[in-house]
Amino acid sequence: MAQVTLKGNVTSIKGDLPTVGSTAPDFKFVKTDLSDSSLYGEGSNVKVIIAVPSLDTGVCAIETRQFNQKLANKSNVTGLVISKDLPFAMRRFCETEGIKNVVSASDFRYDEFSQKYNTEITDGPMKGLSARAVFVVDAQNVIQYVELVPEIAQEPDYDQVMAAIDKLI
Repeated sequence: MAQVTLKGNVTSIKGDLPTVGSTAPDFKFVKTDLSDSSLYGEGSNVKVIIAVPSLDTGVCAIETRQFNQKLANKSNVTGLVISKDLPFAMRRFCETEGIKNVVSASDFRYDEFSQKYNTEITDGPMKGLSARAVFVVDAQNVIQYVELVPEIAQEPDYDQVMAAIDKLI
């Protein structure tokens, strides 16, 4: 079982994350208009899966804004910000913040992402939510980059993520 920290306190997640070179597991999610979609349903673009505990936290909000900006001029790249937030809350956040360059993907209905990618936090105050992680998936749905952020209250390494994306486009 993998572990991360939350403000220095060790917390466990469901298991080991999928690895670079493996096929990205498909998963269903709910968009802000309550329609269903899936990772594979997003087409043959490079996909950046941005797992966050909740858009209602400061670090998750910053991270979403950062990826919205960084992916703005990237052709053939789809960013998916996934959490267990309700689609209504995700839509409100995105409208308020002007988020237009990433797709809000709610895992509340199917719980497939956190189960298939093993990001679910299994103990502590955030139990049931997803740990902070980023996956870059190529057009053939093969994982090319994985980052499990070791401290939930920190942002991912944007430079490394963007370098992984740039290698694919």
